[in-house]
Amino acid sequence: MFGPWTGGLMSDQAAPPTLRAARQSASSVGGADPSATTPRTQHPLPEALTDVEMQAYRSQGYILRRAVFSRVEIEQLNAVIDPLAAAAVARSHEGHEYRIDGRRFVDLGDQTLQFEPAPFEQNLRVLEPAHPLSSAVLTLLRDARLVQPMQALTGSDHVSLWTDKINFKRPGGSEFGWHQDAPYWMHDATHLTQLPNVMVTLDDVVPGSGGFRVVQGSHQAGIYPARNDGTQLEGFYTHDDQVDFSQVIEFNEPAGSAIFFDPFLIHGSACNQSGKRRRALIATYQPANLPTLKTKQVVNLG
Repeated sequence: MFGPWTGGLMSDQAAPPTLRAARQSASSVGGADPSATTPRTQHPLPEALTDVEMQAYRSQGYILRRAVFSRVEIEQLNAVIDPLAAAAVARSHEGHEYRIDGRRFVDLGDQTLQFEPAPFEQNLRVLEPAHPLSSAVLTLLRDARLVQPMQALTGSDHVSLWTDKINFKRPGGSEFGWHQDAPYWMHDATHLTQLPNVMVTLDDVVPGSGGFRVVQGSHQAGIYPARNDGTQLEGFYTHDDQVDFSQVIEFNEPAGSAIFFDPFLIHGSACNQSGKRRRALIATYQPANLPTLKTKQVVNLG
């Protein structure tokens, strides 16, 4: 079904139709299951952010839009992502393997693979970036339902990609500790305030499955003090004393939902205690004509 992965673009010419084509097909089928049609047909949403949403982003640090993408669109994307991940794991022995705080990492071409901690070190945790491996991922990132909100959040008429990744959160998958994205990027970007994120849920998120969590309003105080626990990555995690747990919100949303959030917002997720996987695509946008974090190529999106 898929062409060889050469460490760059995996050919998916024979893969399922593009997301936009899938949306058009779903909306044209009479008597289709309402859960499989685009929410635009039933509950029209503006692609651009409203004034109310912009105010919420400024005050709370995030915007939630439920079921932005239809189930058909998400199924099409997952049909590409699953073999893509399997191919990456199958070739991981060819890459440069190393350990950070006891966890397994592999650099394979332009991609970095993060694996679950022992004893599940063969289970993929994060793949970054994903867009060079599949045109379906890039098609989603160029969709107006993501691009137009990002134009407003970056303050730019046109945007490009900074980075993207897929979190796989298998049943029993490990937590993502409390952190801000800005400390990761401060040595590579001078435009930290223009790097908004969006998480697109690829599975229905149920209680106990390790849903995305944020500390609302935490983006307003800049970069918080980091952990001081002697680990290699202590500087990238927010000190627990800085987390106001009274302001924590967890998102248990249907597949295809989009959560836009500020790069200074404290966020993370618990371990997946459910029997269902909880995959998500997370992308970070920036003003147009700027290079991406890892490949240093310019990927303009709209």
